[in-house]
Amino acid sequence: MEQFKQSPRRTRSGYGPVAAAVVTVGVYFASQVLVGVLVSLIPLANDWSTQQLEAWLSGSVFAQFFAILLVEVTTLYLIWLFLRTRKVALQKIGLVKPAARDIGYALAGYAVYFAAFIAISTLAKTFLPGLDLEQEQEIGFSKETTGMALGFIFASLVILPPITEEIVARGFLYTGLRSRLSKGAAAVITSILFAAAHLQWGSGTSLLWVAALDTFVLSLILVYLREKTASLWSPILVHMIKNGMAFLLLFVFKF
Repeated sequence: MEQFKQSPRRTRSGYGPVAAAVVTVGVYFASQVLVGVLVSLIPLANDWSTQQLEAWLSGSVFAQFFAILLVEVTTLYLIWLFLRTRKVALQKIGLVKPAARDIGYALAGYAVYFAAFIAISTLAKTFLPGLDLEQEQEIGFSKETTGMALGFIFASLVILPPITEEIVARGFLYTGLRSRLSKGAAAVITSILFAAAHLQWGSGTSLLWVAALDTFVLSLILVYLREKTASLWSPILVHMIKNGMAFLLLFVFKF
């Protein structure tokens, strides 16, 4: 790849690598806990049992969408609060005006990601035959869903996560790391943390290494685009394309 251009320089960003990592991890867990507490109040308002609440959350696409929306909004709000206390403008983390070139960069970025993931996963299977790369990710929605409910699933998988995850990972986290570290170190640390968040901790199944490998490769490409364009819009678009392709395969073509 050609030399990075228009990159976020190693200057004072209002927060450094340690704060960026600690806040990112803290917000990740805090948003889950806060929304969990909020959702737990639903039985009190509706005189439901815990079993009724669990049945509603697992059986209602709207309930699942609502929970995801609350987590994403809470996450972004907590990040915004931190940036506000440090007097850091949103433009500093890449939230600038979109440009037409972002679409071209996104298409090229997705193509590079797709080719890189195939190559790296092939090498992983060759040199690490014991690594399970066939395990399916638990997405929380039934593949048999049809009708208008698909719209909520689409928003839950293709719209909300790319926006939130790019603002947090390639925006907030990477900017803080880059303020003191080199591009390479900041990119690797960002990608490791991003991959770790997709290992499917606490699901009751084995760690999802295929998702970690996938998101690690994806993150490196997204960091490059963040540096190249000094914007988060092409990373967001690549992320949406990736999730959109998965949505089509799972819920439209039923693979």
